[in-house]
Amino acid sequence: MNRRQLLRATTALGATGALAGTAAVPASAAEPTGPLRVHVVMFDGVEEIDFAAPYEVFSASGFFAPRPVEVRYVSATGARSVTAAYGTPVRGLHPWAPDEADLLVVPGGGYARRDSPGVWAEIGRGTLPRALASAVRPGLTLSALCTGVMLLSAAGLTRGRPCTTHHKAKPDLQQQGGLVKSARVVDDGDLVTAAGVTSGLELALWLTRRELGPDTANGLEDMLEYEARGMVWTSAPVG
Repeated sequence: MNRRQLLRATTALGATGALAGTAAVPASAAEPTGPLRVHVVMFDGVEEIDFAAPYEVFSASGFFAPRPVEVRYVSATGARSVTAAYGTPVRGLHPWAPDEADLLVVPGGGYARRDSPGVWAEIGRGTLPRALASAVRPGLTLSALCTGVMLLSAAGLTRGRPCTTHHKAKPDLQQQGGLVKSARVVDDGDLVTAAGVTSGLELALWLTRRELGPDTANGLEDMLEYEARGMVWTSAPVG
């Protein structure tokens, strides 16, 4: 039995923390007709693979999705350029506009280097955590991967909620009130978090499955020649 068959065979386990399939996601009463709007949050010191992997998955999902998908890089400090963790310049960022998004994706980076650009610097500055806290509204899903979850934690958004992050940051996340789960992706409805670095692929594939349907996610996996791995914990009721 391959992994895709296993996903389908274990859907009844849903929120128990088994490998998640499509039945764990409740069908919406009315299918959305507008584009799925994804904003990937950028800052100096952001990890390259953290932002590039979700950006590519969501961008490519438009080839398979039943509705358009719009993806953009955004910054809480206005339209500008950033320099990523390994020196990659990223230009053409859009202004902060969470009211124009359906999904916010927060990458990590720089958590091990407190004196360098990255998550710690953003927490110390306070601008991005405040912007994330203010972004919360009905209809918006906030997601994060790796140590980007610690930016959500600094915004007070993970306290008392199921979540995960990079394994080295889990003690900090738990100390700050997060209900840390042992899973690759943790879906608590409007808060979706993922583990370290490469789990940005799983985060994006799970969200495309949830928002755009299993055919979209399966088509992406075939195109990318990558099968999502690890466990998905979800609070969704078993359907």
